[in-house]
Amino acid sequence: MPDPVLQAAAIPVQNGRICLVTSRSGRRWVIPKGRIERGQSPSEAAILEAWEEAGLVGDLSPVPLGTFQYEKLDRVFLVSVYVLSVKEIRSDWPERRDRRREWVEWTVALERIEEEGLREILRNLQPLALAD
Repeated sequence: MPDPVLQAAAIPVQNGRICLVTSRSGRRWVIPKGRIERGQSPSEAAILEAWEEAGLVGDLSPVPLGTFQYEKLDRVFLVSVYVLSVKEIRSDWPERRDRRREWVEWTVALERIEEEGLREILRNLQPLALAD
């Protein structure tokens, strides 16, 4: 099997709530996530995905909250997940026509996220999310 595809993701948090976005198909709720491009750090990728997919700007945690992996199209993806403390919510962003965003309580985020590895990371976030 080929090497895993490296990705980075942001869990956007503000006022004790988490921002979820729809997948491109609109069928699932996810967090902003994408491939780490050559020459880009995981944290740079996470910040960029939060902007492109959700129109959010903020401060990223210096270290990932955790990692998870999933399989898609016979490939393994390894995702580093950071917490983004949101400072700005823009009404215009690159993928606004492709995705919806919604601010939800931590318990609702856990219900909506399907990926078990990400749900486990979200469970670890609870004290952070509620303390924000």
